[in-house]
Amino acid sequence: MSETIPPTRRSAQDFETAVDSADRRVAAFDPHRRGPVEKLQHVLHSNPTLVPVIVLLGAVAVFGVVSGSKFFSAFNLTLIMQQVSIIGILAAAQSLIVLTAGIDLSVAAIMVLMSVIAGNLAVYSGVPAFLALIIAFVGGTAAGMFNGFLVTRVKLPPFITTLGTWSIFYALNLWLSGAQSIRSQDIDSAAPLLKVFGETIAIGPARITYGSILMVLVFLVLWYMLNRTAWGRHVYAVGDDAEAAELAGIRTGRTLMSVYALAGFVCGIAAWASIGRVGSISPQAFYEGNLQSITAVVIGGISLFGGRGSILGALFGALIVGVFQSGLRLAGVDVLWQVFAIGWLIIIAVAIDQWIRKVSA
Repeated sequence: MSETIPPTRRSAQDFETAVDSADRRVAAFDPHRRGPVEKLQHVLHSNPTLVPVIVLLGAVAVFGVVSGSKFFSAFNLTLIMQQVSIIGILAAAQSLIVLTAGIDLSVAAIMVLMSVIAGNLAVYSGVPAFLALIIAFVGGTAAGMFNGFLVTRVKLPPFITTLGTWSIFYALNLWLSGAQSIRSQDIDSAAPLLKVFGETIAIGPARITYGSILMVLVFLVLWYMLNRTAWGRHVYAVGDDAEAAELAGIRTGRTLMSVYALAGFVCGIAAWASIGRVGSISPQAFYEGNLQSITAVVIGGISLFGGRGSILGALFGALIVGVFQSGLRLAGVDVLWQVFAIGWLIIIAVAIDQWIRKVSA
């Protein structure tokens, strides 16, 4: 008579048999092969500065062929640097705000207001030029903090906030100056330090202004702060997703306030450089500086949605605008069509940014 296997023993044997015969392969997904276009999209997403660099090199090559030796002359290349130096510094300040998913329409107004304050103090009030500049830097920082207070504490949208403060700063500018310019000869006699960034140094056949060197230094310092410090990582985190950043322990309000304050300080630096660039102090100078700074930022590949892009892109964006204007002018193109071309550059740059953003969608 055969032995009867207990149910518990039988189930154990069945289990061991089933395990021995089971498929031991782990779950796997079919590999997704990226096409050339998708690979390019991922490369540009990982290197946001690559697009403006390519555009800049392409523009230099095209206008070099069209205009010949005139475009590559030392005089023309240094002239481009001089022309974009002030807008470049403003673009650096604008980049800080845009990286936090904001926008600042008051950067140029802050710059002009601080130049008027420094000029009035140094030329008309007898304040030492160095002290007048310190007051302008503090004033620029305070103006930026005022914007930051309205955004972080009052919870107003950055666009509306800075649109309002642009009018406030511009009105203060006209009131303090009496809508009158401070002449170059008055600055030379009372406070020549205010015009130091308009002076040039000779490097071979090229003559480079101290203002151009200042612009590059501002970008390098801000690049280091954004890429090599914890503060910079917080700025990118807030711009990418403010709620997630706050859940991660980042004090988003304090970070935003520091960004607006630093942007205001950079505008104070731009005020000093603008006096040397123009040679005088006019309350109506750089009226379109706000839009021009945004143009440089957008063309430079910094996303208007925040959290993506390199501040060096804004430098390349400013240079791209300068190269286009210089190249088209040497080619005999009317100013009207120069503005037309810059407009298309902005639209194309935003379209490329939208396309690149699909990678992270």
